[in-house]
Amino acid sequence: MFPLARNALRRLKIQSIQHMVARHCHQKHSPDFHDKYGNAILASGVAFCFCSGIYLVTQTGIQWNLSPVGRVIPKEWREK
Repeated sequence: MFPLARNALRRLKIQSIQHMVARHCHQKHSPDFHDKYGNAILASGVAFCFCSGIYLVTQTGIQWNLSPVGRVIPKEWREK
């Protein structure tokens, strides 16, 4: 009798979980903040970073020494 009752309880729990999942799937999803504004915030962040990078490269006057080839001059050797 005990295994039969335990099996019946398991089936009831599984069925109740399945009913809850089915009810949850059929509910209408109301849009939250991320659904409404997520892509706009992402696009504005990308645009801000891109524009900041362009400004940094073109307007700040930093000399970009990308390659030291031809610029490095060895010091002369001095003996005492």
